[in-house]
Amino acid sequence: MSNTLINSILSIPTSLSLTQLIPYLICFILFLLLLEQISYLNKKRFIPGPSLVLPFIGNAIPLVRDPTKFWDLQSTLAKSTPLGFSANYLIGNFIVFIRDTELSHKVFSNVKPNAFHLVGHPFGKKLFGEHNLIYMMGQEHKNLRRRIVPNFTPKALSTYTSLQQIIILKHLKSWVEKARGNSIPIRVLARDMNLETSQTVFVGPYLGLKARERFERDYFLFNVGLMKLPFDFPGTSFRNARLAVDRLAGTLATCTAMSKAKMEKHEEPSCLIDFWMQDTIREIEESKVNGVTTPPFSTNAEIGGYLFDFLFAAQDASTSSLLWAVTLLDSHPEVLDKVREEVARIWSPESDTLITAEQLREMKYTQAVAREVIRYRPPATLVPHIAAEDFPLTESYSIPKGAIVFPSALESSFQGFTEPDRFDPDRFSDERQEDQIFKRNFLAFGAGPHQCVGQRYALNHLVLFIAMFTSLIDFKRDRTDGCDEIVYVPTICPKDDCRVFLSKRCTEYPSFHGVQEHGN
Repeated sequence: MSNTLINSILSIPTSLSLTQLIPYLICFILFLLLLEQISYLNKKRFIPGPSLVLPFIGNAIPLVRDPTKFWDLQSTLAKSTPLGFSANYLIGNFIVFIRDTELSHKVFSNVKPNAFHLVGHPFGKKLFGEHNLIYMMGQEHKNLRRRIVPNFTPKALSTYTSLQQIIILKHLKSWVEKARGNSIPIRVLARDMNLETSQTVFVGPYLGLKARERFERDYFLFNVGLMKLPFDFPGTSFRNARLAVDRLAGTLATCTAMSKAKMEKHEEPSCLIDFWMQDTIREIEESKVNGVTTPPFSTNAEIGGYLFDFLFAAQDASTSSLLWAVTLLDSHPEVLDKVREEVARIWSPESDTLITAEQLREMKYTQAVAREVIRYRPPATLVPHIAAEDFPLTESYSIPKGAIVFPSALESSFQGFTEPDRFDPDRFSDERQEDQIFKRNFLAFGAGPHQCVGQRYALNHLVLFIAMFTSLIDFKRDRTDGCDEIVYVPTICPKDDCRVFLSKRCTEYPSFHGVQEHGN
């Protein structure tokens, strides 16, 4: 049938008018649409998912219009059978949503050329470019991660802790001033605080005021483009985002060059790029002595791209966690009281001293709260991968080549744990140790070769924020119907952008050394 139709179209006399061609073209288009539906159903087979999908775009419109509803439906479909996964179709791509923890681990542990490729975002390669940390695998990926490890040693983390507190204090004070007795949404405020924190911790002294302003504009364009369809035409949000990524990576490459110059003088590191360049400079010098070419992963452009990957990983995920921390502490006053009691026992704002790394380790309950926030509301709920080849997910079903696979960290967080639907920081106590017992279900930082290398930094930031926010500020959520429902922006946050009343709680704000210079 198909060959006959195609041959008949090819044999149409050239003298036919456009009007006479239209029926043939309509038949041909309908034939292609039929093939698309057959291909989708053949890939879907017996797994739960819509039986019919719109041509090419599939269910992309419902996804963009209401991501929460879309993924909730996929979760419901995945729960409808013992399989633990479901199917759908987006922009010409067959997708598989996975809620089962063990199947998610199977995907995470098989990131390799002939299995799954991590993409980080459904249209990530178009947005981030082909050459970055997200898409690396095998020995090349291991070699780069080995070079990144010095960025997160105890000494490095201690340096970042000081910078984090200085910026957190600056922004908390401004939040209270903005509130003036009224409720304010803090999502954008938290995002701005985290962007300044990331800039300062990663490349602090190398990014001047004007460069920071340009950086923030470009990051805003990038954020907008993340949630748009990948129409890469001039003037579209996606094109603006892609160009912004190029500029951001270029700015970070310039910062890398400046850090190299400083580290060549053997000065003390003051930010993440300095710790990174300290070891890179040593490798470059050793290569020169041995007459070897420049070591891999050491050019300014390469490192600028990797720094952007760090920024992307740290920025929006951290904002999500801070908002949920405020929301959950407000709705669980008994947890808030215990946090304030512990922090007051260890650190006082009136001391005018920074919280030390040792004091941070002593805040065991506050750390448990931070971990429970991340379990209960993992920021990156989904981690997209692409199947490079047909992959046997179960004995009865193989994921087809080219499918986009979405292991769900959110779904795993509500499996295994004792009363998983309850916000309960005590599950991470030394007595219960659910973080060890149900370790495989805690996928907020991923698993396998691409597990988040900066998770200790991220946890420190959340613990510091909780400790300082609860000690320095009295807060109360401005609660309305549905305000705590999940929305994707692109990580998850409360539907009302976490609207709160804020007022000063402490007698005097602490006066950290260096607040003014870092605030400029």
